[in-house]
Amino acid sequence: MHRKHFLWLLAGVVLPFMLSSCGYNKMVTLDEQVKSQWAQVQNAYQRRADLIPNLVNTVKGAANFEQQTLTQVIEARAKATSVNISADQLTAENFQKFQAAQDNLSSALSRLMVVVEQYPTLKANQNFLDLQAQLEGTENRIAVERKKFNEVTQQYNSTIRKWQFILTAKMFGFKEKEYFKATEGAEKPPVVQF
Repeated sequence: MHRKHFLWLLAGVVLPFMLSSCGYNKMVTLDEQVKSQWAQVQNAYQRRADLIPNLVNTVKGAANFEQQTLTQVIEARAKATSVNISADQLTAENFQKFQAAQDNLSSALSRLMVVVEQYPTLKANQNFLDLQAQLEGTENRIAVERKKFNEVTQQYNSTIRKWQFILTAKMFGFKEKEYFKATEGAEKPPVVQF
């Protein structure tokens, strides 16, 4: 056998074994899990964004409803849906932009729900109640998907930092991923006054 053929054969057998034993395959699998879970997070946020126009149209029907509040919700939705990042672009800066846009939309929706309390006919509107229930369910889905994302990200991040995998991670460009974090000030309970 020619030496050249022997080296190719050796590379074809030994290289895959070396890559699998140094954790490359595991890191690829974990990276794909992070990407998949990121898609689920985006899916949950998209569901919320899709519900908002129906909610806004239902609220618009209420006489004398505060237009400024509706405008803020519409603008926040537009901004939140314009910030799209792929799982490969989850840098700290991009992640912060995404989370800030989503937090802004959450805040606008919260203000809308507070204002709705002043409109008894709107609170009794079955269409509005259905949309509100769907929105609450969607917010729960978002929380669940974010939690799952953080779990798979933690598994990925801890694997690429383990001593037996660190060289392979650096050699093939596996970098740490960002986590979802609580909104600044979330640790303070809201003040409720009657």
